[in-house]
Amino acid sequence: MKPTETKRRSTKALVESALLLALATVLSELPLAELPYGGSITVASMLPVLLISYRHGLLWGFGSATAFGVIQQLFGLKNISYFSTWQSIVTLILLDYVVAFAVIGLGGIFRRKKELPQWLQLLLGALLVCCIRYICHVITGATIWAGLSIPDKAALGYSFIYNATYMVPETLILSLITYYLGSVLDFRRDELRRMPTAANRTPAAGWLSVAAGALATGALVFDVTAIFRRLQDAESGRFSVVGLHVEQFAGSFWMWVVIVTAAATLGAVALLLTRRALLAKEKV
Repeated sequence: MKPTETKRRSTKALVESALLLALATVLSELPLAELPYGGSITVASMLPVLLISYRHGLLWGFGSATAFGVIQQLFGLKNISYFSTWQSIVTLILLDYVVAFAVIGLGGIFRRKKELPQWLQLLLGALLVCCIRYICHVITGATIWAGLSIPDKAALGYSFIYNATYMVPETLILSLITYYLGSVLDFRRDELRRMPTAANRTPAAGWLSVAAGALATGALVFDVTAIFRRLQDAESGRFSVVGLHVEQFAGSFWMWVVIVTAAATLGAVALLLTRRALLAKEKV
């Protein structure tokens, strides 16, 4: 590769990584729900960094993910004030921030599996980084946070449960959006393009299917967030089904879950039927 071409690619990767890193930071600061002792559910805030790794390689991914972890640490500086020993502070910074977010750089590791479709490569990467990040938070919860926000007794079990209350919905939302975007956009090309699909011969029909998928994904994200927010005890962060109890349907969150799900389903069906009509008209 010519030096000028290498420089052009590096510059493009740098600019794109900076923009995606900024997007990830914004998404992380606009949580859908927050837990009382740390942790939040976001709209796939890890996905932009995961895409850096997938599009530009693990080196770019680790660099951007580490920078993302440092940014998260800066936003969470108040947590350091809870500790008095340097060992606890170092453990907090490394496991709860730097390492926990640096692992997002592994998001593109499955791109080498050419036999897998793009959406599955991205989805496997998302699941891998979520699992490792969860393990990091569990370790800090069972060690340095024990006796502070987590009880000393059965600290490991409590940490497993507490961190799952936000990492499970975070993983589900990330997986849903990753699957959707990986199905409609080709991230392997220098310039983003829609995935080639034989059935989408009419541009309008193609966009209708994309819109239908967006509606379905948005509704699922809403449902996951609404339900998991009620599965968290407001004070302890433990799993609790009390919030799912239906006392008065008209005044409960279940009404909104049903309304949003029904509206998105009807909208998606209408869009798909319109798409089908356009394709049928094209064949005539």
